[in-house]
Amino acid sequence: MSLFLIIFFTIYGGTHAYALYKAQTALGFGWKATLAAIPPLAALACGPLIVYALGGRGMEDASRAASWAAYTWMGFLFFFTWTNLALDGVNLLARLATVVSGKGARPLVVYGKPAFLALAGLSLALGAYSLLEASRIRTEHFRIATGKLPAGTTRIRVAQISDVHLGLMVRHGKAVAIAKAIREAAPDILVSTGDLVDGRINHLDGLSEIFREIRAPLGKYAVTGNHEFFAGVGPALDFTRRAGFTVLRGEAATVGNALRIAGVDDAVADRFRAGSRRSEEEILGREPSPLFTILLKHRPILTPAARKGADLQLSGHTHNGQIFPFRLLVRFWFPLLSGPCFTGGGAVLYTSPGTGTWGPPMRFLSPPEVTIVDIEPDAASRK
Repeated sequence: MSLFLIIFFTIYGGTHAYALYKAQTALGFGWKATLAAIPPLAALACGPLIVYALGGRGMEDASRAASWAAYTWMGFLFFFTWTNLALDGVNLLARLATVVSGKGARPLVVYGKPAFLALAGLSLALGAYSLLEASRIRTEHFRIATGKLPAGTTRIRVAQISDVHLGLMVRHGKAVAIAKAIREAAPDILVSTGDLVDGRINHLDGLSEIFREIRAPLGKYAVTGNHEFFAGVGPALDFTRRAGFTVLRGEAATVGNALRIAGVDDAVADRFRAGSRRSEEEILGREPSPLFTILLKHRPILTPAARKGADLQLSGHTHNGQIFPFRLLVRFWFPLLSGPCFTGGGAVLYTSPGTGTWGPPMRFLSPPEVTIVDIEPDAASRK
């Protein structure tokens, strides 16, 4: 964790230095104004540590206010950084083109105060839109046909939530909106594919009741994500169970003699020495089950055991990058970033882009989602 913090604050501190440099060169203020700007920028750069320190001292209201300031600023700074880096790249290519061409004419290069103010305004606009996008939960429908459903079954509807991150910033308003979207879909089963809570559980009183009151005739099931372990797996699991979920930790449950749901702990459990030691092959079996099998797994990684023993894997974790263009980086680790992936044999993987937010309370070109999966009999089994 210490190495992660060193890398994070080196990069994050660097973005603040870059923003100050761009402002100073564009606006031309002197060294006194530059020195005056350093303390507030340093405080904003240390915002996540300030939030953590305040929460650790029981100052929840102050911690929540600091988190909104720190993480909203983080989102705006992300937009400012990548738009300016993009412009710097264009300017560099323009200068290189001049050198390579050998012509004295200078190509069009955008720089200076007008460019700085334009990109600052664009960053504010993108950030404001992203706050709005994060507040609008969409319902995404996905259909899968199978010959494994019992005779006479017309449809089993599964609602999936993932990466809600209930905690300091994601609170009652978001929980109520999520519950409303689920109720309108009227699912038979509700599943949570990890990170229902955030890295620190901050007085979640009343939130578990919102989810407990959601009706799902065939049950509610959940698995751990990495943040359940960051929050403290004991309190996190206690909250999840109070919310009405059966937590599957290296085990499978038969649901209504119609299908089977298996669940595994997130891979980070090994670091905390708190996970199930059963392999996916042991959980799913070495041969395909006659029952339609859903595997709940936080990270969207299809193992050979899942391809063979599951019909559908539901995952999350990626947030679909949450704020574009961050997804271009996330795709290096998780190529199956969002939506369905049909492997051409074996399990179908559906990766949720997430229902909440982590860090900045923003989403850009990655709206929050409640996924509705309709499992229906295929054409052959209808005859």
